[in-house]
Amino acid sequence: MRVLVTGGAGYIGSVVTAALLEGGHEVTVLDDLSTGHEDAVPEGATLVRASLHDSAPVLADVRPEAVLHFAAKSLVGQSQESPELYWENNVGGSLALLEAMRAADCRRIVFSSTAATYGEPEEVPILETAPTRPTNTYGASKLAVDAMLTSYAVAYDFAAVSLRYFNVGGAAYGRGERHATETHLIPIALQVAAGTREALTVYGQDYPTPDGTCIRDYVHVTDLAAAHLLALPAPAPGEHRIYNLGSGSGFSVQEMVDAVRTVTGHPLPVVVGPRRAGDPARLVASSELIHADLGWAPEHTALTEIVADAWEFAQQR
Repeated sequence: MRVLVTGGAGYIGSVVTAALLEGGHEVTVLDDLSTGHEDAVPEGATLVRASLHDSAPVLADVRPEAVLHFAAKSLVGQSQESPELYWENNVGGSLALLEAMRAADCRRIVFSSTAATYGEPEEVPILETAPTRPTNTYGASKLAVDAMLTSYAVAYDFAAVSLRYFNVGGAAYGRGERHATETHLIPIALQVAAGTREALTVYGQDYPTPDGTCIRDYVHVTDLAAAHLLALPAPAPGEHRIYNLGSGSGFSVQEMVDAVRTVTGHPLPVVVGPRRAGDPARLVASSELIHADLGWAPEHTALTEIVADAWEFAQQR
């Protein structure tokens, strides 16, 4: 299948691109390299440096049979400080992409959505039927694209899947996390272990959880890639499916700290800070629906495995 991967020079997009190539697909990556890395694009894929707003000529030339859409701005704090960037890129850019797909008669898409669309849930694990009440512009922008996909499926027979997940970890195909502005727990903890950061700040140790720290969902990037490949052929024209990807149980910040200490052999100094406003005690997604429909379930569920793969990538860098 001819596939266009937007954001394929980023962390998740590059791993999915490698998995697609391994599966025998013909892959073109569209990325403006604003946050991605040219050397992350796997050999065998064609890189076109362009923005979502300029995707029409790319699709007209490539004529893909499907699109996997990862290109987005994804910093929660930035989305609150500069919301216009998120409406313009995540929403406006996605609209331009959908229109380019329609013009090229490409109507199959898998969208990298987020569990941030749910906001602070009433119940966990979170089901796809939970109310969507995002608490930041990032989550709101992703929810807007989900709504667009539903309307394009109804009006133009798009076959669409939105995959919603929280935290991704690990590395695969020699590709892992490397962000100019790092906000994620695992790479920050590994920077402490590598000696490039003094200590890890844990925000709150008084939550109503077994060890007092927040519980969050983590999915290995290999499992995430597998879900995208399973989702690609799944929907029928006119159908928009939404699936959560999660562990079903989650891991606490303290458990993650312990896993990093075990894997790296580093004492990992921790500074306890105050709770951050709006941080729920537990955010975990249920993946029962995608398991029932497509047979997906995470295979790499041990924290030490997720951390070890990320640590190996960090050391190689």
